[in-house]
Amino acid sequence: MVNSKSIGNKIAAARKNIHLSQAELAQQVSISPQAIGKWERGESMPDITTLNRLAEIFSVDLNYFSDSFHSEELTTTTYRKPDRQTIEPSNTKPDKNSGLSWNMSSGNWVDADFSGLKNLKEKFGGANMKNCKFIGSELTGLILKGNSIDNCDFASTDMRNSQFKSSIFSKSGFIACSLIDTKFEASEIKNCNFTNTDFSGTEFSNGNFQNNLIESAIWKLTSFRTTHLADLIFTSDLEDCSFEYCSFSKVIFKSSTLRNTFFKCKTLKNIKFVDCQADRMTYEFLKNGKAKLTGLTLV
Repeated sequence: MVNSKSIGNKIAAARKNIHLSQAELAQQVSISPQAIGKWERGESMPDITTLNRLAEIFSVDLNYFSDSFHSEELTTTTYRKPDRQTIEPSNTKPDKNSGLSWNMSSGNWVDADFSGLKNLKEKFGGANMKNCKFIGSELTGLILKGNSIDNCDFASTDMRNSQFKSSIFSKSGFIACSLIDTKFEASEIKNCNFTNTDFSGTEFSNGNFQNNLIESAIWKLTSFRTTHLADLIFTSDLEDCSFEYCSFSKVIFKSSTLRNTFFKCKTLKNIKFVDCQADRMTYEFLKNGKAKLTGLTLV
């Protein structure tokens, strides 16, 4: 499990390996020596931007800070201690999209703040993440497979064109996220908050979507296929959406207008409508599936 104490020990080991004092390292990352001491004692932890900078200074891959990398593996180098007069503090933060060859896959990440991260792509596949923050990150084209994501915060993150396969999402926040053209395959999504999230073009297949808050979400060209939907309240309009071979349990559409939305399921008896409207085609799909049409009127 990655935590502040583990990372602190690795920072201390790498700093000593290149013969830098805490004060000299502090100059290179533009913080106080006291902050370095707090890191090494496990009292606080650097953010992802600073970890990138530390990896550059220590000449290590960012994987070094993962528990899968043991400190004794750190290569001892013939490093000449920089002259004090030649060390210049960095006045700018390093670019998070600096092109470092790092991969955090198959790791355990707890209480880490990755807010503002860019260009994550396939670098967290198979990882377990708990209580982590990705607020305001740019994660377009993200690919995750076999991940467990618990109580994480992705608020205001752009995750369009991403793919999630065989993963578990629980108690996590995706408020005001962009999930445009994102694919969820064989994944379980429970107890998450998708308020104001854009699901345009999103595809769900062979998974579970249950007990999630979806207030004011955008549903356009969204498709659910062979998906179990349970304990959900749709409060927004649906346009050009589809539900194929899905099962439903306690699903409510409230104050919604359904247009050109396709239902091809064994039964729709567990769907309830409250003050909803539908166009003729959608109405007939629902009627054919034996949905209870009380609370639903034609547009």
